[in-house]
Amino acid sequence: MAALIVIGTFFFMEFMAWFMHKYVMHGFMWYFHEDHHVPEPGFFEKNDVFFLIFAIPSSLLFIFGSLNGIDFRFFIGMGIAIYGVCYFLVHDVLIHRRFKWFDKTNNVYFRAIRKAHKVHHKHRGKEEGECFGMLVVPWKYFRAAMDYDRKRTKPAG
Repeated sequence: MAALIVIGTFFFMEFMAWFMHKYVMHGFMWYFHEDHHVPEPGFFEKNDVFFLIFAIPSSLLFIFGSLNGIDFRFFIGMGIAIYGVCYFLVHDVLIHRRFKWFDKTNNVYFRAIRKAHKVHHKHRGKEEGECFGMLVVPWKYFRAAMDYDRKRTKPAG
C-alpha cells in the first residue's frame, strides 16, 4: 500500500505542478516567477521561492506522518519529495543547466522535454503561455525529437 501512495502522489504532483504553474505562478504569484522568464544576472532567482513552497507540505507530511509510527501522510510526503527531486533534475539541471551534470544526454524523451519547455519560455510574459507541465510532454515534441534522431542517424546517400 505504501508504494501505491508514493507512486500515486508522484503522478498527482505532475498535475499539481501543471496547475500551480499555469494558474498560480503565471497568476497571482507572477512577481516571483517573472525573473524565470526574463533572466537577470546571478545564480538565484525569485522563482526559487517555489522550491520552498513545495517543500513545506512535503516536510510537514513527513513530520506528522511519523509522529506515532509511520502512516499514509509520510508516504504522501515521500511522493512529493521524490517528484521534487525529479523536477529539480529535469527543470534546473537538464533544461536550464544551472548545473552542468547532463550536458551530453541525447535521449529522445529528454530532448522532447527540453523542446516543450523552450516553447513555454518563448512567451516572456504572464499571458498566453503553453506547455505548463514538466514530465508529461505533448506528443508533437516527441515526434519532433524522433524525427531529429532519424535525420541525424540516417546514412548518407
